[in-house]
Order: sequence, then structure tokens, then C-alpha cells
Amino acid sequence: MTTDSASTSRSTAPGGGISTFKGQERALRADRLGTVGLLLSVLAATAPLMVVAGVMPTTFGVMGIVGQPLLFVILAAVLALFSVGYAEMSRHVHNAGAFYAYISRGLGGTAGAGAALVALVAYNALQVGIYGIFGFEVSGLFATYLDIELAWWIPALLAVLAVGALGWLKIDLNARVLGVLLLIEVALVVIFDVAALADPGPEGLSLHAFDPDTLTGAGVGTALCFCVAAFLGFEQAPVYAEETSRPHVLVPRVMFLAIGGIAVFYTISCWAITVATGPAAVVGTAQKQSAGLLFFLTGDLLGDTFTDVLHVLFVTGMFAAMLSFHNVVARYAFAMGREGLLPAAFGRTSSASGAPGTGSLLQTAVSLLVVVAFAVTDDKPAGDPTAPVLHLFTWMGSLGALGVTVLMAAASLSVVVFFVRRGAAGAQLWRLAASGLAVVALVFIVVYTVKDFDVLIGAGPDSSLSRLLPGVVALALAVGVLQGLVMRARRPAAHARIGLGNEAFQLEKAARSASQEAPQDVPRREAP
Repeated sequence: MTTDSASTSRSTAPGGGISTFKGQERALRADRLGTVGLLLSVLAATAPLMVVAGVMPTTFGVMGIVGQPLLFVILAAVLALFSVGYAEMSRHVHNAGAFYAYISRGLGGTAGAGAALVALVAYNALQVGIYGIFGFEVSGLFATYLDIELAWWIPALLAVLAVGALGWLKIDLNARVLGVLLLIEVALVVIFDVAALADPGPEGLSLHAFDPDTLTGAGVGTALCFCVAAFLGFEQAPVYAEETSRPHVLVPRVMFLAIGGIAVFYTISCWAITVATGPAAVVGTAQKQSAGLLFFLTGDLLGDTFTDVLHVLFVTGMFAAMLSFHNVVARYAFAMGREGLLPAAFGRTSSASGAPGTGSLLQTAVSLLVVVAFAVTDDKPAGDPTAPVLHLFTWMGSLGALGVTVLMAAASLSVVVFFVRRGAAGAQLWRLAASGLAVVALVFIVVYTVKDFDVLIGAGPDSSLSRLLPGVVALALAVGVLQGLVMRARRPAAHARIGLGNEAFQLEKAARSASQEAPQDVPRREAP
């Protein structure tokens, strides 16, 4: 890393700090998020109403799993095990590229480079995929309430532009937007839960959905793969570590609050669906109503007005999720640009807000290209949910979920290696045991995801797509590892900084200031 002429023209922030809008300090602006703001930003990505109205009916109807509420309890336990080590790493590493930064610290810079590209692809896929179902739902609202036939890609493209604009704004404003949308949709689902439990179906307040016998059969592995996507978002807390005042305290706190809150919310809401229909009828009802199951039940229990409001909140909840994933992608791009895995322009922040503006532009451009590509190939009439509208959602969502699960497994392994290499295995024994169990469970989920990918995307067992989409994750990993190997051979100093983020820059600056050494003499990664 060199000291360029730009460093001499840096502007001074109030209080004597250095403005980071040109990235000279290689850091995102701190003290922007507290516990509430960070928690709301993280929870918004889970899109709770989208899970209750979309994931749950699909798991009941397609996989035929009555014990889905118990499945959420099991997944919560697995993710809690994962979070024990992941949260501990957040106390030692503060980097907007959370997953790949942690993997770099444990498994080395080359593995970190591979993880970085997987993360960039996975979170982009998760974010872009929601535009398909978002556009279809908005066009449906126009048709129902305004009698206007609107092509799905029009609201989808408008949403891309709106999310991109918010990406340029301060994260605290984004947190307020996300928080309001989140709280309203959660409140409406809770109202449904109370109504369903107060006026149960023909089988009463049955606990049959929590019977372990309901998790037997061929569909369990696929259901496990599908439901893990419902939790995605909690793992994003460390991405915002640099923008909090006390990351070593706030990040672990928010992660466990998120997992606990999500698990309780999903478990009760899923159980309420089984109670409303009766456990014996829930699969058949879900097969008949599909994604309209929740709205069918609220229409009977709470009336048409409540159901209409819920439809609108379904759309705003998806928008909140898109905005949250957009912010995460932008921060991963910032971290990668800061460490030489992307062009240096991505390692700079916006002069107005301190947000990673170039990364935000990248995510917006990717979204525009993908939505336009699906729109051009769409020869279906408005209101037809078939390809490519729902394909955009299911293909990209399944791809993203697979990529993030792979990253979680690798991060858990990295936690074990990180502390063992530093002689802290004894002090961290229970955390390492939890991480080890998480590795086993997450690898199991990854294997089943790949095995049943044709079911996840609604393709036949012989479909090339069921191999192509998982292949995208493998290709991203391979390309990233190759980039890491090339960096290690040609730019060893840059390779040594992978995963160190702003820490490497500050240590290097201090070393140059103290000894006036050449720019090549950068701090190397800690020896095992």
C-alpha cells in the first residue's frame, strides 16, 4: 500500500477525526448504529412476512412436512451453535467483510479470497431474487385495486432504483425505514397468531406439529434446506461492526437477540397455521392455497380489510429485505476493494454519508442487468406468475441460500482453527465444541441442499439447472481461490492483508511513521 498525494489533501472531520470519503483511513464511519438500529437492520433481511406467507406454505404443501414448527426449533439450535463461535470471532475481528474476514483469519488469505467471492455472489443472488416476486405482487395489487394491468418488471425496476438511492443515504436512515416496515408486518402476523390460537380449527390447540414423528420421510432433508433460508439475515450483524461504537459488545448481543426472536416468531406463527387448519389438514390446505394460505386464513379469521392490509405489508416487507441485502452487498464490495480483491474504487466511501457508495452502485447495476434480462425473456401476459417472474425468485433465492450456508460451515471451521493456532483452545473449549457441532450440522444441510436442489427450484431430477446453479457457487469459490493464489505469488503484501481490513492499514501507517520503512514492509498475518 502506498502513500499517494491524495493523502495530503484529506479533510478533517469534526473533532479532529479524518474524513473517510476517499477511503484514506480505509474505514466505514463509526458510531452510526446502536443496538436497536443494528437489530432492525439485521431482522429486516429475514423478511418475516415473506417467510410466513411464502416459505411456510411451500414447506407444508410441497414437502408435506407437518412438523415444520419443530423444524424451526431444530434449525434455531443449529444456528445458535454456529453463532457461539461466530460471535466470539466478532470480538477479535471488526471488518465489513465478516464471513470472508473470519475465514481469512482462520484458514488463510487464499481461502478468504474464495469466501469473499462466494459471499458477493450469494448475497447479490438473495437480493436480486426478491425483485421477481416483488414485481409480481405489486402488479397484482394494481390489478386488484386499480384495475390496471402492469407488467411485473415495471415495479421491479422502480424498486431497483429506489433501493439504490437509499443505499447512498446514511445507514441510520435506512435503519429507520427498515424498522418501521419490520415492526408493522410483525405486528400483523402476531395478530393472526393470537386470532388463530384463540379460535382454533377442528382439532383445537393441538401440539401434534411438535411431535418428532412428523419429521420422518423423504421430504425432511429438502424442508431443512428450504427453511434455513428463512433465518438468513441474522449473520449480517458483523458486517456493520465498523459502524457501531462497541462492536465487541453490540454484534454478539444483536446476533443472539436476532436468532432468539426469529426462532420464537417463526415457531409460534408456523404452529398457529397448523392450529388454524388442523394438523391433519394443513398439508392439503397448503397444497390447495399455495402462497395464498396465510391470506386465506386471515380472511376467515380477521376479515377482508385486515387481509388487504397484509397484502400491502407483504410488499413492503420484501422491499425492506431488498434494502437490507443491498446494504450488505455494498459493504462486502467495500471490504474487498479495500483489500485488493476488487478495484480500489470499491474501497472508498461516499463523501455525503460515509456509506460504501461504489459498492452500492455495483449492486444496483447487477440488479438492473438481471431484472432487465428476465424482463426481456418474459413472453407471458401480465398477471401470469410463471417463468421468468417466479423463476427469478426461486432460482436466485436457492442459489443465495446455498452460498451462505457454505460460508457458515467454513466460518465455523475457521473459528476452531483460529483459536487452536493461537493456543487458546483450552480457554475457548466450549465455544470450539459448539463450532465443531455447527460444522457437522451445516455440512449436512449443504449436502442435502445440493442433493435436493431440483426440488428447491421446481425442476425435474434430470434438469441441468439443478446442477448449473450449485455450480455457480463452486465456480465463485474456485475463481476466488485462484485469485488468492495469484495474489500470494505476485503481491504477497496484499495477500497478507486479506481479512485484516482497516486494522492492516492502521498498523502499516503506524509502522511507517515510526521507522520510515518502505511501503512494501507491511505487517504480515499472525503466524500459526
